[in-house]
Amino acid sequence: MHEIDLILTITGGLAAALVLGYITFKLHLSPIVGYLLAGIVVGPTTPGYIANQGLADQLAEVGVILLMFGVGLQSHLKELLAVRRVVIPGAIGQTTVATILGAIVGHTHGWGWAAGTVFGMSIAVASTVVLIRVLEDNDDLHTQAGHIAIGWLVMEDLFTVLALVMLPAVFGSGASSAGGVAGAVGIAMIKVTVMVGLTLIVGDRAIPWLLDKVAATRSRELFTLTVLVSALGVAVAATKLFDVSMALGAFLGGIVVGRSRYSLRAATEALPMRDAFAVLFFVSVGMLFDVRSLFESPGLIAATLAIILIGKPLAALGIVLLLGYPARAAATAAVVLAQIGEFSFILVSGGKALGLLDDEASNVIIAAAIITITLNPILYRFVGPLERFLKRFERASAPVEADLKRSIDELEASDRHRAVMVGHGPVGKILARLLQENQIDPVVIEMNAETVRRLGDQGIRALHGDALHRDVLEHAGLEKAIGFILSSANTHGAEESIRLAREINPELFILARATYLSEAAELRAAGANAVYSGEGEIALAMIEFLLEHLGATADQVDRERDRVRAELLFMTQNGNGNGNGEGGGEAPSNGSNSPVLPATVDGPPDPVPVHREERLGDA
Repeated sequence: MHEIDLILTITGGLAAALVLGYITFKLHLSPIVGYLLAGIVVGPTTPGYIANQGLADQLAEVGVILLMFGVGLQSHLKELLAVRRVVIPGAIGQTTVATILGAIVGHTHGWGWAAGTVFGMSIAVASTVVLIRVLEDNDDLHTQAGHIAIGWLVMEDLFTVLALVMLPAVFGSGASSAGGVAGAVGIAMIKVTVMVGLTLIVGDRAIPWLLDKVAATRSRELFTLTVLVSALGVAVAATKLFDVSMALGAFLGGIVVGRSRYSLRAATEALPMRDAFAVLFFVSVGMLFDVRSLFESPGLIAATLAIILIGKPLAALGIVLLLGYPARAAATAAVVLAQIGEFSFILVSGGKALGLLDDEASNVIIAAAIITITLNPILYRFVGPLERFLKRFERASAPVEADLKRSIDELEASDRHRAVMVGHGPVGKILARLLQENQIDPVVIEMNAETVRRLGDQGIRALHGDALHRDVLEHAGLEKAIGFILSSANTHGAEESIRLAREINPELFILARATYLSEAAELRAAGANAVYSGEGEIALAMIEFLLEHLGATADQVDRERDRVRAELLFMTQNGNGNGNGEGGGEAPSNGSNSPVLPATVDGPPDPVPVHREERLGDA
């Protein structure tokens, strides 16, 4: 019977999620809304089939572990440490504000200060699964705003661990003295520190070594099994040995694997089922929802929603802006943290176990979670308008350093040319070095304050600001620069930055980078002189290598390179970069029947056996 329940729960939950997720998607809503509705459909409060709640919760826990492990795989420790200046005070400040407001609501409702405090802590913590899914759906997971949100969440997770340790010590039947509470907190901090240290130091050697051994077998099944065991093993060890959440343990395990050379393979081969399990998390939350709770405590639910949807976002917004981060980061953090989820359920369950909270509080937390999880993907659509509104009151890019102004003044007196760059990622680093080697001074506009400080230490002029601000571009000396380079693909607001740059300096030579050929036409229309896309450059590099391998002469390769670049230029100018042949007209073919990549301009090249053999011998 247990096996049948398991199969029926998985099948019924996923089938309902598929149907309702598709319907909500067609209605231009997030599929998350459909998954929650699916939980209500298969839950005990609606007629028809009722799934096994206990099994659904266990499967959902696996989904949370795999999801956090996957996030750890794609996260870099340096990126998280780079935003520590905002996530530590931000998480502390927002948690404190939400806890105080929740305590006031609970006390007003007649629960008392102790129960109100636990209730406030429960609504202070956002849902890991929701936050990550919303960021992923909007391609913001690996932006500065995404790094801030994830780091913020990790800090809230640590606060949850401390809260669970403190609850029995402070509110239990044998409540400890102040010294006992301090001791309990100290022990919890030591456990977390030891867990992080062991995971990053010991795991950094043990897990890659194990993956090396298994990869040598060339067995996909064994490799997949090893990655899954690593994810689940670290998560379980974190809970059993150090009393921290499985989600935090899985996240650290993912960081360890992500630092190895197997990170990409682990993400693509070993975690194909994480999305399905994550869907079951939302289904399990929906199963907890009881519509009657909306009518039993409407005032309490309304006050709770006001804290989550207004109080928490305003606290996050104010903290991020006060610390000098751009409007985009502040708006994203404010909206994406305006929800509660799995950690809230854990805290309210702890409060119920101590006799502080009753079923009413539990129902209110569940109702608030359902409503805020449903609204969050919808509210995220307002991040852009909120960002534009905030920029009206933002100072010229937040900090514009005086030392940069001095360095620009020094540059005016020199004979060297200047190029303004936006972004200093891997491509930006190479470009900055090449510019310096060619007697051109780079001036970098960068959103990451740590990067700005590091560049300053290296003697490179850098400005902490947003290239969407005219004042920032002017302070960077764009008016007298020879070039403006957007070195990052999919730069937020790239078209507007190009238009502003062109207004400031009409003679400027502007280079932009795009991921897809289809994006290049918009950048050119905005005023870019040249746009380089990953698709086009990869195709060009591959055809050059192939022609050289077949023995083409240098002149033939040069002619083919020029012809292909002309075709790519034609495609980017006419918007025909989507590969479907629509909307761009016909590209020049130089007499070839193939409009894209024929063998050569003049037909197949004459073979050069010696040249080819030498190359093959070198390989």
